[in-house]
Amino acid sequence: MEFDFSAPVFEWRGPAPYYFVTVPDEPSEELHALSALVTYGWGMIPVQASIGATTWTTSLFAKDGRYVVPLKVAVRRAERIEPGDVVHLVLTVEV
Repeated sequence: MEFDFSAPVFEWRGPAPYYFVTVPDEPSEELHALSALVTYGWGMIPVQASIGATTWTTSLFAKDGRYVVPLKVAVRRAERIEPGDVVHLVLTVEV
């Protein structure tokens, strides 16, 4: 199943800065409906994610009733992504 959307990048400052994109409401609801079929624990959902020419494997996790996509440093560098940028993401979930 494929999900296609655009959303802003945000920074979470913990012990080290981490960068995420929040999945919008509608796709988050669909992902939640699939979660029991695909999660491997703690509600994490494995996905293939793509931004521009960069594709990587990651896991979504639930936050505030939606899901967030972590952005690896290599992805941010390859696509020149900064906090606040709106990015176009394609997520693929194997069901």
